Amino acid sequence: MTTPRTRMTGIGRVLVVLYAIMALASTGRSFVQIVREFDEAPLAYTLSAVAAVVYILATLALVFSRSQTWYRIAWVAICFELAGVLIVGTLSYVVPEVFGHPSVWSYFGGIGPDGYIGYLFVPLVLPFLGLWWLRTHTDARLSA
Repeated sequence: MTTPRTRMTGIGRVLVVLYAIMALASTGRSFVQIVREFDEAPLAYTLSAVAAVVYILATLALVFSRSQTWYRIAWVAICFELAGVLIVGTLSYVVPEVFGHPSVWSYFGGIGPDGYIGYLFVPLVLPFLGLWWLRTHTDARLSA
């Protein structure tokens, strides 16, 4: 009798840990931003809160991705995350006045023109790793 292969080995565990760290970091950041200075930059701070929800959802979906439903939720959450990082990252350079204060996805999670240091481009790289992981670790029963 063979035991079913688990997704949470090696790089899968590292990926879940990275998503969990981003979930905690973005949740904490958005909470502080919203409580202290929401009126200064409501769009940026709302985007930080959206990023937090996406990271929480992606973390849970990756953990439970053996289920077909959670596997699909992981795809949706990570695709949304990628779109968010690319759109917000681009707009933070093109129209910086709209982002009075940086969000989690501003400047692609990296270094802004004013010297702002974000999350070392982890928000830009993480969705690509997540999508790769989902693509390469599809069970036969999930692809049917």
